[in-house]
Amino acid sequence: MIELYLIVGLAVLIASIIVRSHKMLYYLSIFHAISYCIITIIIALYQKIPDTFQYNYFLIDHLSIYEIAIVSIIFLCAALYAKGYIENLIRHNELDKKNIKLFYISFNLLLIVTAFTFLANNLGIFWIFAELTTIFSVVLIATLNAKENIDAALKYLFITSSAMLFSLIGLILMYAATETAIGHGTLNWTELMNIAASLSPQILGIAFIFIFIGFAAKSGIAPMHTWLPHAHAKAPSVISAILSGVLLNVGIYGIIRIFAVVHHANVSTNLSYFLIFFGIITLIISAFSMLRQNNLKKLIAFSSIENMGILLIAIGLWTKTSLFWALFFILAHALIKSMLFLTVGIINRQYHSNDIEMIKNLFALQPFLSVILILGTIAIIGIPPFAMFITKLSILAELALVSKVVLVIALIGITIAGFAMIKSLASLFIENTTAAIRLEQYRVPTSIKISLLILLILIIVVSIFGPQMLSGWLNTIVSELGVSI
Repeated sequence: MIELYLIVGLAVLIASIIVRSHKMLYYLSIFHAISYCIITIIIALYQKIPDTFQYNYFLIDHLSIYEIAIVSIIFLCAALYAKGYIENLIRHNELDKKNIKLFYISFNLLLIVTAFTFLANNLGIFWIFAELTTIFSVVLIATLNAKENIDAALKYLFITSSAMLFSLIGLILMYAATETAIGHGTLNWTELMNIAASLSPQILGIAFIFIFIGFAAKSGIAPMHTWLPHAHAKAPSVISAILSGVLLNVGIYGIIRIFAVVHHANVSTNLSYFLIFFGIITLIISAFSMLRQNNLKKLIAFSSIENMGILLIAIGLWTKTSLFWALFFILAHALIKSMLFLTVGIINRQYHSNDIEMIKNLFALQPFLSVILILGTIAIIGIPPFAMFITKLSILAELALVSKVVLVIALIGITIAGFAMIKSLASLFIENTTAAIRLEQYRVPTSIKISLLILLILIIVVSIFGPQMLSGWLNTIVSELGVSI
């Protein structure tokens, strides 16, 4: 079944190179994402799980399939959204027609390499695919006709790739530790889990810190987060949705996989505090940054950083409860944040600006988008009955068992971030009799509405039924990570 992902992806790429019309490129990207959804469902229902392939270089387990399912859904919604959005960019000379093919080829390449990032069992191969996701997303950020986009893309590339060199050093140290312990080196995750107890605790701890630096930068963890607001703000909104909903998960996924090995080696106590510390720092920095944001996309980007901080805290706690809700958090965040970025992309088309001060009378001009934005906002800050409420509450309850002081700090950060989101987004609905009210209403294409509705429906379903519906699958992931249920 792993080969099917590659076969479909290559077929779509070849067809994308051959065809010329925007419509065909659009349909091919939709077909690609739908195919990945179907393959993932078939694997989940009928494939032996866990299963390894090609000398243990690739792995199908419950975590990899869970991540690919999220990837496929986000890319499908992004593909549906793309046509009308890109046509408007071309109409306003923000994107050259000659770059359309480059956009779609890079889009489909990004889907392929992201899927194989999550399928990689060998951590060296995982590192290579993670770097490829950076390269193809950089191309997508830089497709717009703006020097600022190239600057943002290069900053993203420089920070994340430089940090990933530290991860490479960490992987080399881990390989050396396995060679010393068992006589031959390995980076296969399944084998590392089996031999973790025999590895040198000192080398493994140092290796984890090096690996963490790269994956933390990939996830927007402070202080390596500085690329994220600029990249999200300058990227086409369809790509911002993928960056926040999908690519931030790549780094988090790497941290989860490596920390599982460290936990098996019984050297995780101090490293747990290490992760919680960086989670709290990330949460606080992003929360205060949100208070002074006037750029709508940057505001939502800092919200993503805040959520990565909460997620890192949950991973650092490393209990069956915190991991269960961390996994659920990954799904909820991907759906909600993708919907918010896609919504903001059309708001930008309406006002030709991301400046919060310039966006007024939103409900009068875009009632549909206003409803989506309001629901997305209350969902991401964790207001009941949306999924983030029970998720954040459960993670904070686990944190309370470790430190009441850290819990209070986390609550302050979450409260500030929520206040900043509500304050800033509420101002968009203020009535204004100046230029904003005289703007011509932007007609939102049907495909974009469908994309947003799919995400909204999924958010509602996951919020109401998700914990029960996914409990078996998520508990199995927790068990495969070595935490007893």
